Amino acid sequence: MARQRSGDSILPFFKKQSGQLDGTADQRPRRSRSFSFVPNWVRNEFIAFAGEFGGTFMFLFLAFSGTSIANAAVPTTDGPNTANLLYISLSFAFSLMINVWAFFRISGGLFNPAVSLGLFLVGAVKPVRTIVTASAQIIAAIAAAGVVEGLFPTGLNASTSLSNGTSIAQGLFIEMFLTAELVFVIFMLAAEKHKATFLAPIGVGLALFAAELAGVYFTGGSLNPARSFGPAVIKGFVGHHWIYWLGPVLGTFLAFGFYKLMKYSEYETANPGQDLDDHEASMFNPPDDPVSADEVQRPNVAAETAESIVQQVTSISSGSGPPMEQIGSHGTGVSPMGRVERIGS
Repeated sequence: MARQRSGDSILPFFKKQSGQLDGTADQRPRRSRSFSFVPNWVRNEFIAFAGEFGGTFMFLFLAFSGTSIANAAVPTTDGPNTANLLYISLSFAFSLMINVWAFFRISGGLFNPAVSLGLFLVGAVKPVRTIVTASAQIIAAIAAAGVVEGLFPTGLNASTSLSNGTSIAQGLFIEMFLTAELVFVIFMLAAEKHKATFLAPIGVGLALFAAELAGVYFTGGSLNPARSFGPAVIKGFVGHHWIYWLGPVLGTFLAFGFYKLMKYSEYETANPGQDLDDHEASMFNPPDDPVSADEVQRPNVAAETAESIVQQVTSISSGSGPPMEQIGSHGTGVSPMGRVERIGS
């Protein structure tokens, strides 16, 4: 018997073609031919870097521009200029929301070294990706600040500093608590996967909006080391610049600690079934006093419907079940003609 060559197919119907299996191992190309000269992981990290750079640049370019416009106006009162604060808060919130929504499929849409750190802590981002995204964010922040400084007649007027009698200790803890709110929202809306995860950019943008309303007047509302570092490189550093690094990092650890407490306590058992639709709710029957998150998991409607169909068809074939035209009358998902209907229709 002739020895089979290493490139031959073991089975005649498993022909070795581009993008197909050859019967021995997965021979599908792992990267496009244009990038065949680099390892696949390098290509992916480059994509993540480019996505974070582009997304962070556009986020901060729009936010810095809006802030510079707002700060160009002369305050009309000695106290907080609420119109000014609202304009700045909206500039940051809407810019973040739009760009996170646009870039989250590419790199995750993090745009903040504190967020990168937080997602690393919860295991959603690997160490190399954390370094790659954080580096891209810092470089993009410098670039965005430089472009705004040179492009607009008003120049860059978006630096963060303590004001209105805010002490360094107060500024540090303001940044910490506001960042903790933002990062925890990201944990619960983006890192925790659920039916509304695709809407997470809206919640994240609103979280930043609320935080900016509270923080802009006292600290500039950074919540993001890159956001403060970029303007500082272009316009100069203040002596307390370090709080815009330490505050967000402490806030990230605070959010992480509370998130881990909720996960360790299996928070799902306290208020189960909040994400269920009508089909799932009809199949959801948790115990009165659930012990673990496994007891309140979302029902798999498709699997349970398929199992019900199989059981009824089996009973019909054995002559012990209802006629075919009766299947579906109790929510099994089968029409009178025996077709499987789309769940939710």
